[in-house]
Amino acid sequence: MVLFKSGWLNRWYQKKQRRLRFLLIFSIMFGLSLLWRHHFPLDLPPEPESQAVTTLSQSASGGLEKSVIVKVKPLNQKKIESKIERGETLSSLLDEYFSAREIYRLANECEKIFPVRNLCVGQPYSILLEDESFKCLTYEIDSDNQLLICYENDQFDVSKEKIVYKLEQSVICGTIESSLFLSISQLGERPELAFRIADIFAWDIDFMRDLRSEDSFRIIIEKRYRDGAFAGYGQLLAAEFVNQGESYRAIYFVNKGQMAYYDSEGRSLKKAFLKAPLSYSRISSGYSNRRLHPVLRVWRPHRAIDYAAPVGTPIKAVANGIVTQCSYDKSNGNKVRLRHPNQYETTYIHLSRFGRGIKTGKKVTQGQVIGYVGATGLATGPHLDYRVFKNGRPVNPLKIERIPSAPLPKHLIPTFKIAVKEYFDFLDRETLSSACDFHIKRIKY
Repeated sequence: MVLFKSGWLNRWYQKKQRRLRFLLIFSIMFGLSLLWRHHFPLDLPPEPESQAVTTLSQSASGGLEKSVIVKVKPLNQKKIESKIERGETLSSLLDEYFSAREIYRLANECEKIFPVRNLCVGQPYSILLEDESFKCLTYEIDSDNQLLICYENDQFDVSKEKIVYKLEQSVICGTIESSLFLSISQLGERPELAFRIADIFAWDIDFMRDLRSEDSFRIIIEKRYRDGAFAGYGQLLAAEFVNQGESYRAIYFVNKGQMAYYDSEGRSLKKAFLKAPLSYSRISSGYSNRRLHPVLRVWRPHRAIDYAAPVGTPIKAVANGIVTQCSYDKSNGNKVRLRHPNQYETTYIHLSRFGRGIKTGKKVTQGQVIGYVGATGLATGPHLDYRVFKNGRPVNPLKIERIPSAPLPKHLIPTFKIAVKEYFDFLDRETLSSACDFHIKRIKY
């Protein structure tokens, strides 16, 4: 019995040694093969862009059907994103991918859609490459439109498309402490929003002279989001501004394709004349029949309003009109004179320079920039000398009756009233403090 056990153990031991030797030799061979592949890689043929695989399947009749499945190798895509820099042109953007002749042909194709010579410094663009070859260029023309240039089968496809945003309607409200711009900034909003509000109520409120502490505002505005990030403001849908205890309301409405703002009764907020032609610091000299001239030191009438403002402040036409004078003289400096409907004329004196395209005979629209504040001519400092004439006789600009534009047609009033109720029922339900942190639940895409 002892001999049996001893022989069995001997055979088991020898078998185990053979297995260990085999595993050792296999491990050494496997390690050598890895070293060989690392130092002497196989020169395999490139993987085909597409591969056809044939398969057999049984048909409904019991026979065999042959089908071919084409497996396409995915393209290697790369996106280059940047902004137009000074001196960059279409040629400098694309000369790595196209010849000068091809870029010239592309520029001609873009001419009717968006002239590429108008590429603006600071505007974003992106170039999409596939396997290092040009596929598409996207250039943001402005906040609403983008230029698309795609290339396929040796042909360019040029188009202009709307930029897609996610729109969220939000409520913003606040109280005036010193200025509208400061209040908007303290709410964490962009300064452009203050300009938007001021432009809407510009015919009724002078935001430099009329504002008082504790004036208040509340608005409903669309906020734009792109790729999850805030991308600016959309349409301002409704607003209320309380100035010196008087409430002014504005409702956005479209009439015959024209977008405009109206009060709660459907009357246009737009008047024949703006209340002021610029954003100014103060009125340095008022309308007077007798004033000591600050340079000549003689008493004479001053049939104008002098608005003190920094050099370069834009000056706007207070109403639609035609430029009847655009000149320079030693007394007035740079001067623009406009003729308006209903026998009105306005003059803008001591400008540092004229607005783009402003010349005698040019038609201008209300709010168009016609020049910039300066101190040319007989002036002690930068300001605008603003004068108004009616039938050739001077009138006080601060006392002009501001006649509103045409109201909404009667057949649109019921639809308009529904919009007014929707917006202001919401605003009235919320106090100013709670509304500031509240967002309208309805989301637009």
